[in-house]
Amino acid sequence: MNQYKKEVSYWAAQDSLLSPLEGNTILLSGAAGMVGKCLIDILMEHNKHAEQKIRITALSRNKEKARERFAQYWEREEFQYLSCDVNVPIPQCGPADYLIHAASNTHPMQYSQDAIGTIATNITGTQNLLEYAVSHKTKRCCFLSSVEIYGENRGDTEKFEENYLGYIDCNTVRAGYPESKRLGEALCNAYRQTYNLEFVISRLSRVYGPTMLLTDSKAIAQFIKKAAAGEDIILKSEGNQKYSYTYVTDAASAILYTLLKGETGKAYNAADDQSDITLKDMAAYLARLAGSRVIFQLPEETERRGYSVTTKGMLDASRLKKIGWQPRVHIKEGLTDTVEFLEKNPEGRL
Repeated sequence: MNQYKKEVSYWAAQDSLLSPLEGNTILLSGAAGMVGKCLIDILMEHNKHAEQKIRITALSRNKEKARERFAQYWEREEFQYLSCDVNVPIPQCGPADYLIHAASNTHPMQYSQDAIGTIATNITGTQNLLEYAVSHKTKRCCFLSSVEIYGENRGDTEKFEENYLGYIDCNTVRAGYPESKRLGEALCNAYRQTYNLEFVISRLSRVYGPTMLLTDSKAIAQFIKKAAAGEDIILKSEGNQKYSYTYVTDAASAILYTLLKGETGKAYNAADDQSDITLKDMAAYLARLAGSRVIFQLPEETERRGYSVTTKGMLDASRLKKIGWQPRVHIKEGLTDTVEFLEKNPEGRL
C-alpha cells in the first residue's frame, strides 16, 4: 500500500471528525480535480464502516474523465455524478446538506489561456453554488480559497496570518486568479449577511500529491513529472521563491476540519510548516531522486504570463491547528511518494 492509500485510510478512520457527515449529502464542485478526488476517496473509504453512508454529489464538467477518475465508485448507491458547468445556474441534483466549492482553474497555463474562465468560476460559479445552497437549506458551505489572496509579502512578516493583506497588481491577466478568489470570499460574506448562510473558508497553500492531474503546469507538478520520468528538472527562474506546500491528503483533511470544526465566517490557512521550501531546493531534491540534473531555462511567454510574482508566500496555520488539525506527510516524504507513484503509474491512475 502506497503512502497516499495509507493516508486515505488513516483520515477515513477518524470517526470523531467524520461522523457528523454520516446520513448527510455533500455537494462537491471540482470533484475530479486533485483535491476533490482526494476528498471523495476519504469519504468513500469512511463509508465502508459508517453506520450511515455519507452521500456524495460530485460535479465536474467532463463526464468521461470523471467516469475514469471515479470508476470504483460509479455504481455505488451513495455516489452521484453530474456533468455541470458551475458558471451557469446549477441544475437540480438533490439535497446539499454540506457544500464544498473546489472548482477552479489552479495552475499557470490555465490562468493565461483561460483568463475569463478563471475569474468566472471563482465569482459566477461561487454565486451559483451559494444560490443552490440557500434554496436547499444547506447547513454549511466551505469555499476553497488560496495563499494567492495574500499577494506579495511586504517584508513585514515571515508567514501570512489570516488577517494579512499584501500587494497585488490588479491590472494584469495573472491577477484574475487571486482577485477573483478574494471576491469569492466576499460573496460568501454577502450571502451570510443576506440569507444567514453558514460558511467557512479554507485557504490552501500549494498542494501536491498522486491525485494531481498530468496537465498541471505548476512548478512542483512539472518537477515531479520530470523526476518520475528520470529526466532533468527544468527550473525557469533562479529558484529563490520560498513557498508553503501541503500533501494532498493533509489538504483534504484540513478542508474537512475547517468545514466541520471551523467557526462560521472565518478563514483557515492550511499549510505544513515542515514543508516550507525554495524552488531550487525542491528541484535539487527531486533531481537527486531521479539521478538527473537541474537545468535553468527561460519560460515561454504564455507560461510567464501565468506565473506568480510572489517570492515569499508561506502560511501560518496556527488557527487551524487550534481546532485539532495536524499535517502528517512532510515535503520530502510526500515528494518521494508522488514520484514513486508516477513511476509505477505514468498515466496517473489511482
